[in-house]
Amino acid sequence: MKIFLFILFLITYNLFAQKSNRIANYEITVSLNPKTKVLLGFESLKWTNTSKKSINELQFHLYLNAFKDENSTFMKESGGQLRGNKIKKNEIRNFGNIKLNSLKIRNGENLFPKIKFIQPDDLNEKDKTVISVTLSKPVAPNESITLDINFTAKLPKIFARTGWSKGDYFLIGQWFPKIGVLEENGEWNCHQFHAHSEFFADFGVYNVKITVPENYIIGSSGIKISEKKSKNSYKTYQYLAEDVHDFAFTASPHFKVFRKIHKGIILDAFMQPEHSAQVERYFESVINAINYLEKNIGKYPYKTLTMVDPPLAGLGSGGMEYPTLITCGSYWGIGKWGKLAEVVTIHEFIHQYFQGMLASNEFEESWLDEGFTQYIEGKIMDESYPNGSQINILGFTLNDLASSRAGYVSLANPEISQIYRKSWEYPSGTYGVLTYQKTATWLKTLEGLLGKKAMHEVLKTYFERWKFKHPTAQSFIDVVNELITKRTDSKNMDWFFKQVLFEAPKCDYAVTNLKNETRKNGTRGNFTVQRMGDMIMPTDIKIVFADKTFQIIHWDGKDKTKKFQLKKKIKFVKLDSETKNWMDLNLINNSLSTQNHPLFATKFATKMLFWVQQLFFLFGGFG
Repeated sequence: MKIFLFILFLITYNLFAQKSNRIANYEITVSLNPKTKVLLGFESLKWTNTSKKSINELQFHLYLNAFKDENSTFMKESGGQLRGNKIKKNEIRNFGNIKLNSLKIRNGENLFPKIKFIQPDDLNEKDKTVISVTLSKPVAPNESITLDINFTAKLPKIFARTGWSKGDYFLIGQWFPKIGVLEENGEWNCHQFHAHSEFFADFGVYNVKITVPENYIIGSSGIKISEKKSKNSYKTYQYLAEDVHDFAFTASPHFKVFRKIHKGIILDAFMQPEHSAQVERYFESVINAINYLEKNIGKYPYKTLTMVDPPLAGLGSGGMEYPTLITCGSYWGIGKWGKLAEVVTIHEFIHQYFQGMLASNEFEESWLDEGFTQYIEGKIMDESYPNGSQINILGFTLNDLASSRAGYVSLANPEISQIYRKSWEYPSGTYGVLTYQKTATWLKTLEGLLGKKAMHEVLKTYFERWKFKHPTAQSFIDVVNELITKRTDSKNMDWFFKQVLFEAPKCDYAVTNLKNETRKNGTRGNFTVQRMGDMIMPTDIKIVFADKTFQIIHWDGKDKTKKFQLKKKIKFVKLDSETKNWMDLNLINNSLSTQNHPLFATKFATKMLFWVQQLFFLFGGFG
């Protein structure tokens, strides 16, 4: 009886503890040779077909082949540079690759001879980042298959989130053969590695053993299970990461490790010795993020978080997120007047939610993680550091959400592209602005239209409903529309999403005329408002009269020009006085007064917002 109860307890515990459907489960044993920059790995993958079709083909990502030579799609699109970091193409040691040495079904078919490189996105035959393997025996619906894979990976010199740098620093991401995502319709979603794409994978359990020289310190996704000495002055770490869709680790003999525990979460900061004085900024930032997200979005379900501080030579690995592991960045000369370390740390931690747990498709809908993260970054930063959450120097302050809006409104052509498109299809130079900043700006506008309380409800509902799944744009739209129909008489917000996601109209409203006319029966004030772009956004108009009273008029914003006449003398007219519409490209023309106003200072501040924001993106370059 006791044995039966114990077994029942284990089954119940595991069912309760399991958070995802665990489609792709990896056991990996890997060793790092710091001198040759080579990983030798053995991978056992248990994969389950959750579609309704029998599958006779498997597809895998081989991400490191993006750095194989100059002919990969990644290198062609990026020109060998990312976030200001360039790869020196004349040095062969700077390149990386991954090679499969064997691939077979456990106790079954040898698949190695059937490996075929495919290019589903651009037909670039020289791109080797995706392989297809046909199966003699199909995998039936709900059936699992176990594959044994032997591989060798040569790490590139860091310039795009992974690799090595001087000083024996390694950040090892996207380093193993990784199975694609099988959609419900039985079609593979396994895109090539693009310059402006990140990743998409199913959830599972990662049991990883990492062997390194004994003087190396390891930081990793997951929980450390053991640390044992092995042969020839090496040691082996074992980590377990459950209900995650990726696994990364860092290695260096020089890390100084600091630890805090907050709300039961072990927070480890792996610092460069010269940056140790900055560690409290990391802890403060991530604690602010945890507190905000657990209050307003949902609980952080993991027991650990690893923060990695890259050296100057390895800044190309900074500002990136992996499950329970983020890379941050400390910069010499930037004191607390510039919150760059805080911005990067908070941004990357938010990705533990928007991408880490939601696992949207970063190839096809990059804005679903980057834009939402950018918006919530602004909320946390502006709440945590209200007096200039990004910059506070010599009286000039810059808040985070204002910075995002500045990036968007400074686009030379804001109508150049809709947001809803695959990440590699954005016009040159627009990916970051549209994916991060414009999305954050329309989310802030949605908050203005719905109200803060309703926006919190939307985000909480969206997160709880879709965590450990793969939400799409429609998933979020459905949550918004569900809440709208419950709380108001409105049918839906499709009109809003049509404009901000699927099209790219310009939004600019203005007060273009204001005058008072004296007549026999008294003074009358009149003014004209104009819709100067194609975006239609309802707005309130505040009219302040000469007698210091005021009136609010609601305008649906549809007319190109609309004239209002009132039976009192008007002193001041302002569109959107509560600044609900952050999409408006020119806030200066939103108001008009019968008296002069110091517009020069406003214009100067707007320019400053743009240039400071550009500075942050140059140094920050978030993932």
